[in-house]
Amino acid sequence: MVLELHGSSLSVCTKRVAMVLNELNVPFKFFPVDLKNREQKSSQHLEKQPFGKIPFIVDDGFVLYESRAICRYIATKYAEQGPPLIPKDLQAWAKFEQAASVELCNFDPYAVDIVVENYFMPLYGKETNTAVLKVAIEKLNASLEAYDRILSKQKYLGGDEFTLADLFHIPISTLLPGAGFHTLQENPNVKRQAAFHDQRLNHTRAAD
Repeated sequence: MVLELHGSSLSVCTKRVAMVLNELNVPFKFFPVDLKNREQKSSQHLEKQPFGKIPFIVDDGFVLYESRAICRYIATKYAEQGPPLIPKDLQAWAKFEQAASVELCNFDPYAVDIVVENYFMPLYGKETNTAVLKVAIEKLNASLEAYDRILSKQKYLGGDEFTLADLFHIPISTLLPGAGFHTLQENPNVKRQAAFHDQRLNHTRAAD
């Protein structure tokens, strides 16, 4: 059976999973969830995703939610179909998990706040919470200074090989310029990484 991806084309988390599927050439069928009509809160959806969020996958009857867990599952099950996205060497794997933790704790929360407050709020005619936006910008700028130090010593966040940790950044980081955040271009090593992210995103679009 073809793997099912249930989510939204507007969802960063859904895009994260789709990128991994495309990286590993995994055939899948996309099932759009109508967020506007709160389909994610329906009883049918809650049976698969008890928190009423997206995405989730169904792989030959196996149901899994939480985008990063899904990505790890796909990268492990279909490892032979594309580039190794999770290292097998113990120390390389530890560095990958370190980098994945950095993305989850020091990048994603602030990037999401910036995109929500300075892109989606105005898009839907709502008022930006300037206090939240100010803190998020300060925090993300501080994180990117650390990123630049890391990337001055290695090619990618988890070492010298591209991994899921790098891919996890891509969907939200490509929305930051549209939210008025351009610091990705101000740190030289981060700028190099951002350019690579754009290439990977274009690869995914070509594979769609």
